[in-house]
Amino acid sequence: MAAITPRAQGPQWSARRARLAVELANRESRSSWREFLLQLRERGLSGVAFVVSDDHAGLRQAIVEVLPEAAWQRYFPGNALDYVPRKVDDDCLRELRWRYDRRDLTEARRDLAAWLAKWQATYPKLCSWVEEHIEETLSFYRLPRQHHKHLKSINLLERLNEEIKRRTHVVRIFPNPASCLRLVRGLAVEMHENWLEAHRYLNMDDLREHKKEALPMAA
Repeated sequence: MAAITPRAQGPQWSARRARLAVELANRESRSSWREFLLQLRERGLSGVAFVVSDDHAGLRQAIVEVLPEAAWQRYFPGNALDYVPRKVDDDCLRELRWRYDRRDLTEARRDLAAWLAKWQATYPKLCSWVEEHIEETLSFYRLPRQHHKHLKSINLLERLNEEIKRRTHVVRIFPNPASCLRLVRGLAVEMHENWLEAHRYLNMDDLREHKKEALPMAA
């Protein structure tokens, strides 16, 4: 599991990527994910405000149970391919992805309505699916605009998982689960250290100012 961890440094805030834990499970069930998240909480994880993941049912249920205070952001565009023919108009999906580059939620919803009106007759299954699930993919709009490009997708996790796949495929067959876990944890530590040495991933001052602006609106 990867995370963006805010760290207090005097009056300033910074946030760097961090690898929190690596565990093995027989399958991605609700119980395995729930146990994983509970272990993190027992180790001191708290204040989780935002979670980005794919729409795995077991993971989503575990997030709701263990991290009920966190907003959930579903990764969306890739799933759209399941609801269109192989020779889909490239403009259709390109315009759909543009919804995630709008300045705010109001603008995104307005342009989405125009997109649905344009493509409803051509791709009714896709449009019906988008109408049902699109809100789950727009949670990142509650964050500062400067954070959108980092937290609207799972690209960071996909890159990390691709590297793990590449390194484990070299071994092909592990003699036991412990040997696999040692290799993956070693990779995770290496990535974690690289992240800590890199530039900060998010500017938490943006989030602090965003919260200040939101308080009068919520009153």
